[in-house]
Amino acid sequence: MRPHLFSLTIGALAAGLIAACTPEEMPQASDGRALFMENCAICHSADAKGNGPMARAMEKAPPDLTLIAVRNGGEFPRVEVLSTIDGYTKADLNVPDMPEFGALLEGDLVPLDTGDGVMTPTPRKLVALLEYLESIQAAR
Repeated sequence: MRPHLFSLTIGALAAGLIAACTPEEMPQASDGRALFMENCAICHSADAKGNGPMARAMEKAPPDLTLIAVRNGGEFPRVEVLSTIDGYTKADLNVPDMPEFGALLEGDLVPLDTGDGVMTPTPRKLVALLEYLESIQAAR
């Protein structure tokens, strides 16, 4: 296959994948809240402040997830949050007890702009959880 044909084929496939995700299919913060309560509240607590029922048993207390933006100069670091949830940055975590949720968050994909202007196919559940976490950020 000629290089330009290969590029066109890959481009068409990516465009088709993104086009298959319509705006009405995009997850909302409320979808992510349910996932948070099922998977994260046990450690981070229902209010996401880091004092869930399992927090006392952990070597290091879970962080207050309502202060992510505050800890990052007022910006919500979407890529870093996504990477932490799915386990991609596992080696860089300060909290050794944080489980990897990558397998849990598999499934259909939706387009997500993480801040670089590029729509990236991302698991729906991961986007829902990201939207929820972004929605609960405390004002400085």
